[in-house]
Amino acid sequence: MSSVAEVIEYRPSDDEPFMNPRQRDYFRGKLNTWKEDILRESRETLENLQEESQNHPDMADRASSESDRSLELRTRDRQRKLIAKIDAALKRIDDGTYGFCEETGEPIGIARLDARPIATLSLEAQEMHERREKVYRDE
Repeated sequence: MSSVAEVIEYRPSDDEPFMNPRQRDYFRGKLNTWKEDILRESRETLENLQEESQNHPDMADRASSESDRSLELRTRDRQRKLIAKIDAALKRIDDGTYGFCEETGEPIGIARLDARPIATLSLEAQEMHERREKVYRDE
């Protein structure tokens, strides 16, 4: 494993072997950092919700607080699902399938993975999937 400074400065590129150990380490670190950030935010939200659970005598304040709470809980539920996707991506790194399209088996591409490290489809396969979805929605 490289030094921490090298890993932080390292950026994967298309001119090196796809999903070499250094790239796998890079994406593993990126995914773990993202997961840690989400978990930290969730803990902070939980603390805030516990602090705000006091009774609001004013109906408008109570309604506003309940609305905020509902929105926060929906956001946390989306983040819980995101953590599951991050865990699945980490598992794919471990089993050697990370970075390859689920449908075509082709490399997803470094730029796409850097932008969306949980991607499971190549850009072309994702666009095809979205076109099919639109056709079914429009029917």
